[in-house]
Amino acid sequence: MQAALNIIGDELKLVEQQFRKDLESDVPLIRKVGEYVLSSGGKRVRPALLLLAARLCGYQGNKAVPLASVIEFIHTATLLHDDVVDSATLRRGIASANTLWGNEASVLVGDFLFSKSFSLMVGVGSLDILRVLSDATTVIAEGEVMQLLCTGELDLTEERYVGVVRAKTAILMSAACEAGAILGAVPADRQKAMADFGMELGIAFQLMDDLLDYTATEEEFGKCIGHDLEEGKITLPLIHTLRHCTAPERFVIEAVVEKDEMSLDEFREVSGLVRKYDGIEYTVETARRYIAASRERLGPFEASPVKDALLGLADYVVTRCR
Repeated sequence: MQAALNIIGDELKLVEQQFRKDLESDVPLIRKVGEYVLSSGGKRVRPALLLLAARLCGYQGNKAVPLASVIEFIHTATLLHDDVVDSATLRRGIASANTLWGNEASVLVGDFLFSKSFSLMVGVGSLDILRVLSDATTVIAEGEVMQLLCTGELDLTEERYVGVVRAKTAILMSAACEAGAILGAVPADRQKAMADFGMELGIAFQLMDDLLDYTATEEEFGKCIGHDLEEGKITLPLIHTLRHCTAPERFVIEAVVEKDEMSLDEFREVSGLVRKYDGIEYTVETARRYIAASRERLGPFEASPVKDALLGLADYVVTRCR
C-alpha cells in the first residue's frame, strides 16, 4: 500500500473530509453511525483504486475525490447491511455498528448511504459513471442474496462460489477502476482493461479475506475468527476440503455447519481438516492466479509510478494479514 499512499495519500485525506461533509443530515444518528464506521479504520482500497485509475488514465480534474467518497459511501453501506445479515459483533477490531445501535439503525443508515450515494453520483455529471456505479450496487444486492441462498450448501461448486464473490465484493472494485478510467476519457478498450483489473483483484481480495477466517488471529483480522463457518458460509478453503475429505470427515463438517453455535474445539476440528487437505494453500494459489491475471490487464498502459503503485496494490492483496 505504501507506494499508493506516497502518490495519493493527500487525496485520500480529502476523501475522508468529503465523506464527513456528505454525511450532513438533520438526523444526528446518521452522522454518528456513519462517522463511527468511517473512523474505525479500513484500508480505503476502493477509493484508492479509483484515484489511481484516474491518474493512470491521465485525469487531472477535481471530480476524482468526490467520486472516491461515493465509492466509500457505497462500501460503508454494504458493511452496515452485511454485519446485520451476518449477526457480526466485531468490525475492524471494534464493536460493529449493529452491536452499538441495533440492527434497525444499521440497516436504515445503510439505506441512507446508498440513496445519498446516488445523488452524489449525479453531481459528478457523467451518465457513464452513473451507469457503472448504479449497475454495481444492483449486482452487490444480488450477490448478498446469492450468498444467503448458498448458506450451508456443502455441494457448493467453486464456480458458483466465485460468482458470489464477483457480485458481492469484486464488482465494486471493478466499478471503482472503471469509473476512474471514464474520468480519464480513455478509449473503451482501456476502460474495460481497468474494469477487468479491478474485478480480478477484487476476487483475489475476497479469497484472502475468506482465508483469514481460518488462519488469522482475532487481533489481526478485526473480526471473530471462525465466524464465517459458524454462519454456514462455505468458502473456498472449505469447498476444496469437501472435495477431498472422507465421508466421515464430511459428516463432521456438516454437523458443525448446521449448528447455530460452534465451540472452539469444533472450529479447530474443521480448520484442522482444511489444513490436512491443503485448503489454505489451494486458496492462496487461486488468489495468486487472479492477481497474475489482473496484472496482465495493465499491459496496455505505459510504465509509470502510478502503474507500479497499482501493481503493488495487487501484490498487497495476497500478503495482507487483515
